[in-house]
Amino acid sequence: MKKILRGHHLLCTHGFKGMGYSPEFVDVMTEIVEGIRNDETDFPIQVVQGFDDACQACPHRGKTECVKSADSNEHVLSMDEKVISHLGLSAGAIYLKSELVQKTAEKVSPDDLDYLCEGCSWLEYGVCKDGIKDLGEKMSMIEEWK
Repeated sequence: MKKILRGHHLLCTHGFKGMGYSPEFVDVMTEIVEGIRNDETDFPIQVVQGFDDACQACPHRGKTECVKSADSNEHVLSMDEKVISHLGLSAGAIYLKSELVQKTAEKVSPDDLDYLCEGCSWLEYGVCKDGIKDLGEKMSMIEEWK
């Protein structure tokens, strides 16, 4: 079954530790993250710049945009755009999960998050950088085994 993920959520899935905006959001994001981190499954993901499957449970989801604060929608859209561009993707296109995980491991370092996720309230916790670091190490080990 196809998933829909916004650009910056492609990175969030690797560092997510159960923190969130509401219990409902945490539940939905946990399910998404489990699918992304499961090496036994592969599925199509449509990459978008805007609302995705995780946003459906966010208490800050307005009718057409994020309403967390006056500039929140512009902020999340800019993070989506930066991540999509950094990974060499096209908004609206569909990719296999395995391809997106591989591209993230190859093209994103923990320090890249300072730019890609600039202004994100979750960045200060360090879990996102740890997740990207762990992903890179995991993918390097897989390459060594081949």
